[in-house]
Amino acid sequence: VVVLIPMAVLLWRGFIDFGVASMWEVVNRPRVWNALALSFRAALVASLFNLVFGVVLAWVLVRYRFPGKRLIDAAVDLPFALPTAVAGIALTALYAPRGVFGSFLLEHLGLRIAYTEIGIWIALIFVGLPFVVRTVQPVIEEIDRETEEASATLGATRLRTLTHVVLPMLAPAALTGFALALARSVGEYGSVIFIAGNLPNRTEIAPLLIVIRLEEFDYDGGVAIAIAMLTISFALLLAINLIQIWSRRRMGAV
Repeated sequence: VVVLIPMAVLLWRGFIDFGVASMWEVVNRPRVWNALALSFRAALVASLFNLVFGVVLAWVLVRYRFPGKRLIDAAVDLPFALPTAVAGIALTALYAPRGVFGSFLLEHLGLRIAYTEIGIWIALIFVGLPFVVRTVQPVIEEIDRETEEASATLGATRLRTLTHVVLPMLAPAALTGFALALARSVGEYGSVIFIAGNLPNRTEIAPLLIVIRLEEFDYDGGVAIAIAMLTISFALLLAINLIQIWSRRRMGAV
């Protein structure tokens, strides 16, 4: 009820009250398309990064012992507890041209982080990483080491064991974590607006454009952009779910 009623009202307001033609007129503008493209492009890049390094981090936390392990394990959950606005301010302070990291990168590499798309990637990586780590971690804990040892006994190299034994078992959980990170990143607002710079057609994300429409009392315009985001998000998540079903069936066949 909590999920379906707001979505139903949103769709009713858009398709029934406002109309498909009027929504298309709002969405089919360069500024809106650029904002949508930036939001989904940045979310995909950040989620792919989190997919790779989240699995690696989860593996290290489960399989290895080292000084500071508990501290790192606890820090993974920090984006869950930290208000997104606070995270955005902190990241901007670090990566701004006069920040600790930002000034170093700008001076030595000529790389500007804050107020660019790279800054958006960093913010989305920060908020999305825990979803992959916490989804994959329990699966890694359940993998029996004897399976890997049996693979080695049969003559498989470490790389072959990883690609043909370990990764297929991790694939469904990793895809679930990727989908969660992607969903969070697409709609992220608080941690992005400070570091993005919010330049129209350059670093303006779709959630910010919705907020701008609402502040202008253009509720129909905000609804149209929201439905466009919902439609694209649904298509992406549907594709990910189909890949998950395929991977589970493949594992069952193996």
